[in-house]
Amino acid sequence: MHAIVQREVALPNLPSASGAELIGDALYIIGDDSPWLYRLDAATLATDEATALFETAHFSQGRIPKHLKPDLECLTFVCATDGASGLLALGSGATPAREQGYWVPLAGPEKLPGSVYPLGMAGLYAALRPHLPAGATLNLEAAAATETELLLLQRTVGAAVGGNLMFRMPLAATLAFLYRRQPLPPPVRVQRFQLPAINGKPAGFSGAAWFAGRLFVTASVEDTADAVLDGAVLGSFVGVLPPKAGTAALARLLWPDGRPYLGKVESVAVRRQLARGRFELLLVTDDDTGGSTAVLAELVV
Repeated sequence: MHAIVQREVALPNLPSASGAELIGDALYIIGDDSPWLYRLDAATLATDEATALFETAHFSQGRIPKHLKPDLECLTFVCATDGASGLLALGSGATPAREQGYWVPLAGPEKLPGSVYPLGMAGLYAALRPHLPAGATLNLEAAAATETELLLLQRTVGAAVGGNLMFRMPLAATLAFLYRRQPLPPPVRVQRFQLPAINGKPAGFSGAAWFAGRLFVTASVEDTADAVLDGAVLGSFVGVLPPKAGTAALARLLWPDGRPYLGKVESVAVRRQLARGRFELLLVTDDDTGGSTAVLAELVV
């Protein structure tokens, strides 16, 4: 397995890209300290629309301060059983301020221009925390939806607790709970994965995309043991997660000349399948100072 960067493009005026979802000719991106859902042309990567997910007075300097931001890290396209479809954006859950989510309908009877529906995530996140390793903080970094399940990926930082988890929940029951249509949280299944390391520092999940029956993931390595504080970025990985828990063989992202790519990849979208085992990916990165890029890469599995 190997992953080679083909091109990198700066995304001006799009701070701290954290989640990406490709739908047709549109690439949707969220930032972890921005109130906007950005819509880009997938071919040109030019921003053609932005929708406010929430109102805030703290974005005047171009980034919401760390202690106030909802830390939106998870973005996935969802097709509900009632025929409605839309984007689900979720906070990481690492602090009470980060237990917020948003539903942005793209089709269905509730679809109106610019419509956004806030979702309180505290109840669902409370159901996830008992499954964490001892001493770990809930820190959701990626989401993906299949036809039947919602998958949430936990990034556990610090060698002392170790492990990265995937929470698997039935999609219909999860949406019903979030929409307050049923009082009990959905059942949760948990899978634990061992990810590669760089210089003894383990990688942590950062992005996910469901494509052609496979879960494509990204993972990055930061020199930090804190779920809130950032650390020096040592590199990033991409690959396909195995269906069973255990060791995940991911490819370190490289430049064509073999140099490691040192950006912090935050999310992944599969642009197309080039051939058997070859995929063109769109990745987004965050430099922890407000800068974002889009990276076109080829993955061979």
